[in-house]
Formats: sequence, structure tokens, C-alpha cells
Amino acid sequence: MKIKPLNLLLISFLVTSFTLAKGQKSSNNLNLSLLLDLSDRIDPKKYPSLYQRDLQYIKSVQKAFTNHIKGKKIIQLNDQMQVFFDPEPQNPTINSLSQQLKVNFNKKSGKNEINSLDKTYSDIPAKIYQSAIKDKTYLGSDIWRFFKNNVKDYCIKDDYRNILVIITDGYMYHQNSKFTEKNKSSYITPAFIQAKKLTTSTYRQLIEKGGLGFITATENLQNLEIIVLGINPSKNNPYESDVINQYWADWLKSMGVKKYHLKNNDLPTNLEPVILKIISRK
Repeated sequence: MKIKPLNLLLISFLVTSFTLAKGQKSSNNLNLSLLLDLSDRIDPKKYPSLYQRDLQYIKSVQKAFTNHIKGKKIIQLNDQMQVFFDPEPQNPTINSLSQQLKVNFNKKSGKNEINSLDKTYSDIPAKIYQSAIKDKTYLGSDIWRFFKNNVKDYCIKDDYRNILVIITDGYMYHQNSKFTEKNKSSYITPAFIQAKKLTTSTYRQLIEKGGLGFITATENLQNLEIIVLGINPSKNNPYESDVINQYWADWLKSMGVKKYHLKNNDLPTNLEPVILKIISRK
């Protein structure tokens, strides 16, 4: 039996409408994760006030999340936010505090829960950083291994818009994840950049010709958006920022990430509108 052209158009319209409706549902549920770098980059003696910027970045991310859920009807709420570390801090205080930052909002959530989010994300992250600084046992941040072992399980959910915000200086290093495969590595440091002679305007050609970059840690991350905040390159090399950004961009693309934003360390007042704009996009 032949299908009339009018019926074909109707079928096409219904299929398109269903697809769009499904996509809208997916993008309107927000699954927002933060991965915090608690290495010695937050040591106030080495880098005065840097950890304070971290706290402001976290507040900006929380503000974007709060704006998102307040823009929905209560009955439509199905959104969550959480904070991760890798490796997991041995300090039980930090682990206990981080649990308070895992929030989930649904149609049963009350306005008081939503309104308390601002205070929670003002007080708890500050206590976490202060505890880490007081201990002076900076375990570092194993971002590469987090992607290899945990990012899919922890940060990606079906029917959600999944966003992972990483607050770090852009260098990647941990003693338990330092290895190479041919010319690719699981780490990058100022000394590494110097050793590879990535200190001139030819850095891109050297990276391409030498096959340099991060080792791909996983794959199929098409449903995960990445925001990196606080990239803080050494001032000794005018191309340090470019090299770090190239490494990160190539790495994320190699794992299938379609949307990513790499932002250098800047005043929180400058970055907040940028963060709000990125997270508010569908």
C-alpha cells in the first residue's frame, strides 16, 4: 500500500516533534559536577589568594545551577549537583563536608531547600579548602585517572544535560599517574613544557610533528560538556597558556567531547558572567 504524500508529511512531523521533545527533556535536566584540584596550588603561602578565587568560581557555578532550577516549575525539577576529588582525601572531615554538597532537586523539593543552596555553597567549600590547607598534606589531583576510571559513572546520566566543571591550574600531574606512550603523556608540567621546547610560536607545529599530547583516557564522552576554570600558566614562557590549552583541547576532542570551555585564571567578577552564560545555554 502506498502512503500518500500528506501522510508522509504527517509522519515526518510527528517523528521530528518526538525527537525534539525528547531532546528538550534531556537538556532541561541538569547534572552538574565539580572536580576540585586540592593540590599545593591552593597553598596560600605559595599562591596568595588563589584558593579564594576557587571559592568564588564555585559560587558562580552554584549560582548558575540555582538560576536554572528557579527557572523551572517545581513539578519539572529533576536536577542535581555534586563535588568530586581524585584521589579521595583521607581527611574524614573533607569527605563528610563534600557529601553536603551533593544536592538533588525534584518535584518534592521545597523552596527552603532551594534557598538554602546559596548558604551551603558559601560555607562548605570554604571549610573544605581551609581543612586541606590546615592539614598541609596536599595529595595532588589525578585528573587523568578520574577521566579513565570515574567520569562516565560519576558525571554522565541519561536524559540529562551533563556538565563537568574542573577547577585547576591546567597542569596535569600526579605521582600515581605519570607515564608515557610514545610521545604522549598522562601529565604536563612547566618543566615538561621546557624540556619539549614548547616555548616559541612554533609550539603548535612541534606538537603536531612530534605527536605530543595527553594520552586518551577514555572515549565516547559526547554527552559530557567540560568547563575548565583557573588555568594559571607560568609567566616564564609567553606561550605556556597556548600549549596548555592545546593539550587540553586535543585531549578532550580525542575522548569525544563536543563542547568544552577553557578559561584562564581571572578575577571572579570577570568570569562569573561567562560561567553563567555557558551553563544557561541549552
